[in-house]
Amino acid sequence: MVATNQEQDQRRAALARWVSGVLARDCQLVALGGDAGARRYFTLAQQPALLAVDAPPESENTAQFMRVADMLRQRGIRVPEVQAADAEKGFLLVEHLGQTLLADAVTVDTAPLLYGEALFTLLGMAQIPTAGAQVPVYDRAFVLRELEIFRQWFVSQLLGITLSDAEQLLCDSLFELLAQAALTQPQVFMHRDYHSRNILLLEQRPAVIDFQDAVIGPVTYDLVSLLKDCYLKLPAADRRRWALVYGDLARDAGLIDPPSAEAFLRDFDWMGLQRHLKVLGIFARLALRDNKPRYLNDLPRVLGYVLEVLDGYTELSDFGHWFRARIMPACEQSDWFLQSGLHSTAYPAPAAQGESP
Repeated sequence: MVATNQEQDQRRAALARWVSGVLARDCQLVALGGDAGARRYFTLAQQPALLAVDAPPESENTAQFMRVADMLRQRGIRVPEVQAADAEKGFLLVEHLGQTLLADAVTVDTAPLLYGEALFTLLGMAQIPTAGAQVPVYDRAFVLRELEIFRQWFVSQLLGITLSDAEQLLCDSLFELLAQAALTQPQVFMHRDYHSRNILLLEQRPAVIDFQDAVIGPVTYDLVSLLKDCYLKLPAADRRRWALVYGDLARDAGLIDPPSAEAFLRDFDWMGLQRHLKVLGIFARLALRDNKPRYLNDLPRVLGYVLEVLDGYTELSDFGHWFRARIMPACEQSDWFLQSGLHSTAYPAPAAQGESP
């Protein structure tokens, strides 16, 4: 449930009192912005090296954030240091790593270096031992539950489409196919939202944030989150080349058996289809339920990823024909599709500093 303005103001005041108590001085909080979740971030006018975080306990797991942060830090992954926390209240005081996101810095000139560093960081995360990791398993029920968000929030709520029994069965069949494809991949430690807005740059080296929803899951999931980013679109040739580079790295690290390039790219693409169908639903839900309509602007880019995969594999052609005939006409009549301007593939210009992730 979305917090009211009054509830948010009350939590902000409580967070300010808590931070002031921790630091033994009066502290003024300056809103930095939020993310797709319920978390809110504040800089401290008196201590800019720290960041105050409001993570409402009814929706955010502060204890898990701290556990995963420790795991990542132990493997040499740069993450914010936690200075103080009250998991019961959902308050944190963490190291402020700046506001230079990967999304802000990617250009045609900087992309090879930045994505190379991001791939090595991803490899480090994937090598975290799964035994005793204390994170959920991305199992069949998990995959199907995520895909249901597409059907409920994107198709039904956003587009207003009521599916027939035959259409429901078509969706069920594809969802099961994607779930089985995901489960047959090697399973590794998975960030679950590893993309250009969750990677901060410190002297061109990546620092990772927003990792509290980590799971044990398919080896290509984080890779596709990074290279088929919902917030910026890399040229297809770069995506393919860097995906195969990562496949070689994962093979050399013993994470996967030596696959053919074709087999690895199929796993990558099908995992991307699952993720992007889910994201269509997530972005629709953020707009309709959480009053965050800005996410609608990114839907055309995500639709482009979906169509690329559906058009590329004969096993997906039945769903692909239906998607183009039934879903795309409704999308193309929507204001968010017509006005987005996100139908081309290009490196983005650097974004304005301070823009909310």
